[in-house]
Order: sequence, then structure tokens, then C-alpha cells
Amino acid sequence: MSPVAKHGDQYQLSYRVGVAENKNSKFRKTMEDVHTYVKNFASRLDWGYFAIFDGHAGSQASKWCGSHLHRVVEELLLEDETDDVRNVMNRSFLRVDQEINSELPGNSGCTAAVCMLRWELPDGVPEQSPELNEHKRKLYTANVGDSRIVLFRNGQSIRLTYDHKASDILEMQRVEQAGGLIMKSRVNGMLAVTRSLGDKFFDGLVVGNPFTTSVEITNEDKFLIIACDGLWDVIDDQEACEIIKDIKEPNEAAKTLVRYALENGTTDNVTAMVVCL
Repeated sequence: MSPVAKHGDQYQLSYRVGVAENKNSKFRKTMEDVHTYVKNFASRLDWGYFAIFDGHAGSQASKWCGSHLHRVVEELLLEDETDDVRNVMNRSFLRVDQEINSELPGNSGCTAAVCMLRWELPDGVPEQSPELNEHKRKLYTANVGDSRIVLFRNGQSIRLTYDHKASDILEMQRVEQAGGLIMKSRVNGMLAVTRSLGDKFFDGLVVGNPFTTSVEITNEDKFLIIACDGLWDVIDDQEACEIIKDIKEPNEAAKTLVRYALENGTTDNVTAMVVCL
């Protein structure tokens, strides 16, 4: 497989991206979701950056992340290209969390689900190797909160994120050890997620360290779904994949997911991004 398909004199990306969103005005007065997509990320051919941020207590944090997080990731990535991308993601999330809390007014926060798709040479292959078919396509993910990334591989959904909710036993223990209290499945009775970017009111209890993954993309991988909890509150991973698996156009697939969420009673903003691989 070549990193890019050449069509005439134009290089075509090896992936296609679709996105759909809806404020859900029946239940929500404002839209606090933000999405970001950067093709040829870090000025590298056929790399991609995809992210969804779901804001709470205002949209300042989610908008800030939508505008800035990819720049921080790129900066840290290019500082040391031998560093594990998962480590780069972790450092980027922590820097952004700190910047939001020190620079933005208010106490807004946001969940984050971020993917980076890139081509790599396997260990032992010289960097200057001209053989494109030796490159492997790698996907790196990072998330805080309950926005989710799901990979559809060989007919099965694979969740690449971890739902950081106050109802989760491990997160509950971490918050309590940090001096917090879980009441009614909320941190100090107020916040349903235990990890986020921003939320300085909960500093030390709600942290910005993401859950990260790394996976090699193969011919069995068909698409990714990146979406906020407005979708996942009303559908499970496998069912979401099933209802779009035969839709070839990624924008139509994303619209189908958003429509499903609205028709099935979600009370939140809804954003879904579909990346066809």
C-alpha cells in the first residue's frame, strides 16, 4: 500500500473525512461542541489530525482547544521526532490544560477526543528508504472525558478511548485520593467527567492527563467514528458502526449518526466525525 494514491497529477489523501453537528435546540440554547480537522498535518503528506471537543460551563475552553491544541501537538512533535507520539499527546494535553486555566476567564472546560494518522517506517528500515510500500500507517489517539473514538475493523467496533466518568470505579478512587468527593456520580456533586481540559475550579481533582493508544491501520480497518457523548448516550459502539457501514460518503455517514442521536432522545449537543480509511 502506498502512502498516497496518485490520480493524474494530483496526490489524493488516503482517507476521507465527514463531519456533522447539531445544537439540539429542543434541549440546548448554545452550541459548545467544536471540531478540528487538519489535512497534511505538520506539513507532512497524507498525515491527518482529527479532534472533537465538548464544552461545559461555556464554550471558551472547547473553542480554545479547537484553535490551538493541534498547534501545540505539532510544535512538540517536531521538537523531538524520536519521542513516542503518545507521550507528545500527553504533554500537549497538560500544556493546554495549564494554558486554559491561566489565560481564559471563567471556569469552562471541555472533553477532548483527538486522533493523529500518519505514515511511519518500521524499526530497522533506514529513514532515507525510498520504498513507499515499506511505510506503515499508524493511528494515535488521546482522550479526556467521555467523548469517544471507535475504530471499525473486520466487522467489529474497537473503542480506542476511555470514558473518564465519575461513575467509573478507578476514576472515583483517583478523585477521592486527591481529596475530592463523588456525589451522585459527579465530582464534588457537580461535574460528571473526571478528566478534562480546563475546569480550573476542580484543579487537582479533574486532571488533563489523557488515555492514549497506538494502533497500526490495516486493510481490515474501514473507518473511525469520533463523537461527543451526545451520540454515545443513546447508542453503543457496535450499533453506531453498523448503521453507517454501508454508507460510502463520510459526510452522509456523519449526518446519519447525528440524525439517529436526535431521533433517539439525546438531550445534548451532537457532533460526529467519520474518517473513512
